[in-house]
Amino acid sequence: MIKSEVKITNKTGLHARPASLFVSESSKYKSEIKAINGDKEYNAKSIMGILSMGAVEGDIITIIAEGSDEKEAVEGLVKLIESNFNQA
Repeated sequence: MIKSEVKITNKTGLHARPASLFVSESSKYKSEIKAINGDKEYNAKSIMGILSMGAVEGDIITIIAEGSDEKEAVEGLVKLIESNFNQA
């Protein structure tokens, strides 16, 4: 199991487009991936889960992955968030 904390820095938080990009990135990996905001855990591969998380600018979320590509999954999601959801 790999986990990492990351701060949401984009103005809209994990809403609409950023949430869609987050779920799309999560779905690339075989590992089970969870996002934690506060004391609640959400399925990172579920758009409804990520939208219901309600993460806003300034929130620090924890990303946890468990599986064969867990390291790559966490690194990919942290990179996406840190880039303010600007994919190259």
